Amino acid sequence: MLLNLSHTEENYIKAIYHLEQDGKPVSTNDLSELLKTAAASVTDMLKKLKQKKMVHYKAYYGCNLTEAGRKGALMIIRRHRLWEYFLSKKLGFSWDEVHDIAEELEHVGSTSLIDKLDAFLGYPRFDPHGDPIPDEKGHIVQQQNKLLSEIPLHLPVEVVQIGDQSAHILELLSDKNIRIGTLLEVRKRFTYDQSLEIKTGSKSITQISKELSQNILVKDHE
Repeated sequence: MLLNLSHTEENYIKAIYHLEQDGKPVSTNDLSELLKTAAASVTDMLKKLKQKKMVHYKAYYGCNLTEAGRKGALMIIRRHRLWEYFLSKKLGFSWDEVHDIAEELEHVGSTSLIDKLDAFLGYPRFDPHGDPIPDEKGHIVQQQNKLLSEIPLHLPVEVVQIGDQSAHILELLSDKNIRIGTLLEVRKRFTYDQSLEIKTGSKSITQISKELSQNILVKDHE
């Protein structure tokens, strides 16, 4: 599938994909805030994407991706997450460094390159932040992860995904030795601010804020 889109247009359909919830229209204000772009510029871009049959758009109603737009967004996300995996696993970049570099590399549109990269990496299913990587057909794993903030006390869990992946959040998690695959146990929940005391590994005890715990997604440890 050749997108024939500019880098900016690719960024838009990827942003719309991330903002879509259960098919509800994405507002121009939400796009403007996410992309840090003036609302008028967003409106102009949505009109262009509508002409290219990437979005359904109606003034004062918002937009949704068309089937072609959704497939295109998943293709871009596939590129991005594979490059993040490559940068982390093969070049040694830390997980708080890979996003910005992958933002540039994701616009390399060669499907054969991405398919060969996928094979070279051993067909990884998840990127360094635990996000699922779409396969070559655009299929993506549906996850049923839970927020650490909602986990009962003394239940062993494994970190499988990070919500807010901004560099300062990832750096903080690294300082607390929390990464994808880390085993955790909530030891105490403080009533005053809902912060948590957690055990990582066999001995290490640390305290994290409610906000941080709401960005750590986990599954029961098997």
